[in-house]
Amino acid sequence: MTDTDFPASPAGTGAAPLRIAVVIPCYNEALAIAQVVAGFRAALPEAEIHVFDNNSSDDTAAVACAAGAIVTHVALRGKGNVVRRMFADVEADVYVMVDGDATYDASAAPRLIDRLVNDNLDMVVGNRVDDGQNALTYRAGHRLGNRMLTGAVAQLFGGGLTDMLSGYRVFSRRYAKSFPALSQGFETETELTVHALELRMPYAEESTAYSTRPEGSVSKLSTYRDGWRILKTICKLFVSERPLQFFSIIGGLLVLLSIALAVPLFMTYMHTGLVPRLPTAVLVTGAMLAAMLSFVCGIVMHTVTLGRQEGKRLRYLAIPSVRERARAAAARMHNPG
Repeated sequence: MTDTDFPASPAGTGAAPLRIAVVIPCYNEALAIAQVVAGFRAALPEAEIHVFDNNSSDDTAAVACAAGAIVTHVALRGKGNVVRRMFADVEADVYVMVDGDATYDASAAPRLIDRLVNDNLDMVVGNRVDDGQNALTYRAGHRLGNRMLTGAVAQLFGGGLTDMLSGYRVFSRRYAKSFPALSQGFETETELTVHALELRMPYAEESTAYSTRPEGSVSKLSTYRDGWRILKTICKLFVSERPLQFFSIIGGLLVLLSIALAVPLFMTYMHTGLVPRLPTAVLVTGAMLAAMLSFVCGIVMHTVTLGRQEGKRLRYLAIPSVRERARAAAARMHNPG
């Protein structure tokens, strides 16, 4: 058996019979959730389908339960809080995370899982491709915002993702169980991406069709509010994960400010032997001291960050890869005794 040849799974993928869980965060998706559950039941018949109802005010939970999903109620509002519960509560080898708005193609799930297992990855992102059925499906403003935010993450943390904000992803168990999940709302996609980049996890993108919502359902996404929250999350992650770079930039700006203020003072002193603007001289001295302090803070926090990353990396390495779990599943299948 080669590294990529595994027995066909009951779910219809090319992977070994791994435990697959479809985890669906939901808030007021009563009009769409039955379609989502049915689509993934058809695409992955042996998978467990979990719907995490985020304190909905409609019949989302009842509709999901009637459709055959395992329903969990999450009182704390926000997608990030739901993701935290999903990864904590569900036990599986492969996690398929998808929004409950029926905009993502369930039939693509086996292909995404195959890519995860056969390439021994930890995350596969469903890169959204507009199906062309409705001009409002993936609006130009959302595309632009996605490109800008994805580009910002690429510049700060590296990586080559083109759709960082996609809600359709497949994860390995060792990704799910090593993810700290600190965000609360829609900015969780940013945190999911940066976690993979910081631990240098293997990941990939697969193009998937993106469709319009069912008629009558309403998007919970606020373009400007959630865009601003995502931008703030990127900045926070830059400070916490790249402190040496951040404080070096601050220190460098303070040095430039000090030089800009000090040059006129120095020129005056050279011509007159006097320092007539004492407050400016004090400001220059303070800026230089602040610059030095900024560099020191960057070095100290960089050391702390390395320690945190090492801890997360060790936790990540303590869990077998998806390929090893597939091999173990295949061995159990062929040698049940």
